[in-house]
Amino acid sequence: MTRDDVLAKVEERKIGFVRLLFADIAGFPKCVSIPSRELKEALENGKGFDGSSIEGFTRIHESDMIAMPDPSTFKMVPWDGKDEEAILFCDILVPDGSPYPGDPRFVLKRVLKRVEERKWTFNVGTEIEYFYFRSSEYPDVLDHAGYFDLTPPDLGEELRKKTMMTLHSLGIPVEYSHHEVAPSQHEIDLKYKDALAMADDTMLCKLVVKEVARKEGVYATFMPKPIFGENGSGMHTHQSIFEGDRNLFHDESNPQHLSSMARAYIEGILRHAREIAIVTNQWVNSYKRLVPGYEAPVYVSWAQRNRSTLVRVPQYRPGHELSTRIELRCPDSACNPYLAFAAMLAAGLEGIEKEYELRDAVEANIYTMTSDERNERGISVLPGSLGEAIGAARKSDILRETLGDETFEKLLRNKTALWDNYRSIVTPYEMEKDLPVL
Repeated sequence: MTRDDVLAKVEERKIGFVRLLFADIAGFPKCVSIPSRELKEALENGKGFDGSSIEGFTRIHESDMIAMPDPSTFKMVPWDGKDEEAILFCDILVPDGSPYPGDPRFVLKRVLKRVEERKWTFNVGTEIEYFYFRSSEYPDVLDHAGYFDLTPPDLGEELRKKTMMTLHSLGIPVEYSHHEVAPSQHEIDLKYKDALAMADDTMLCKLVVKEVARKEGVYATFMPKPIFGENGSGMHTHQSIFEGDRNLFHDESNPQHLSSMARAYIEGILRHAREIAIVTNQWVNSYKRLVPGYEAPVYVSWAQRNRSTLVRVPQYRPGHELSTRIELRCPDSACNPYLAFAAMLAAGLEGIEKEYELRDAVEANIYTMTSDERNERGISVLPGSLGEAIGAARKSDILRETLGDETFEKLLRNKTALWDNYRSIVTPYEMEKDLPVL
């Protein structure tokens, strides 16, 4: 939609308010609401705000920033009451009108430009997993169903249906949804589209999940590992590169139906997986999901059928060339999708540009291998903690280049402060296990 299209739609639907959305460095949505009469001015000149108050944005002595609405992201808000609302995602600018380098949306746009210059499109599809609890204070599950269970209608099932209907009304196509492995755990899979639109849609999907749950008096969480002893929530991310209508990842002559480009892309992801973990898995709790035995990937490897690997290539079905893709299984849905997609793409593009040779697939169950067997196969391990991820990221040239110096340093400071704070806390585990014996 153009600016004129947006203004016409707002007038036609008698929309009262418009929410202007953007994300901070951690991926938390930020919003300013304006009355519709202010929209024309906002579309032309943006809306100023204090960037020093936004996590990961600018310093206090250079705090003036502008949220510039992107007309192409215009959507109606379906859960509002009498006075309808709309939303627009914004790009963040500095006062002279140039992009703010620390804007996560701009970080992704900058990497996508490398793809667009070649007339390619980077497509992404996300599998968003999450839990429903009675409340954030009392995290009791709503059900005890398991993977793909067909259960009698319960609150969790109804919430998921309402969420999908809301996403549909927002113009966000859902491929399917289902109950996941853990109690009260659900998954919604968004149909693939270009990466920038998918990052926006992923942000919106999380907002919708939480808003629908709130209206029903329960709490939805994207915390990667909220229940000890149960599977955590990930965000498996499907990726492919197209040129027009042609899937450049597909090669009919290859036994695995993977083009040389796709193979080099996978190797790029594998070589840099440890370095980019700080954006695919950015929280202390993220690494409590990434442990053996709970279906989450730990080992840096790839395969077609093996779901214990980091990268999986869904098996090709004749006549479905457009579906050839790679699936990165480590990200969780608590990540910042703009930064995560940017890092994935940058790693894959390096593989393509430097013509990396893809290592052998690992179809055996890696969880049952000994450390010596893994070493013989050259299988490394993802970081085991946020602290380890920070250390890997600090030495990463590709992550610094992708994020830009300013965002890179601010992300490291943000995550180091988080890790230092966590390390200083005495946990109930220590009190229970250590106090009686030390």
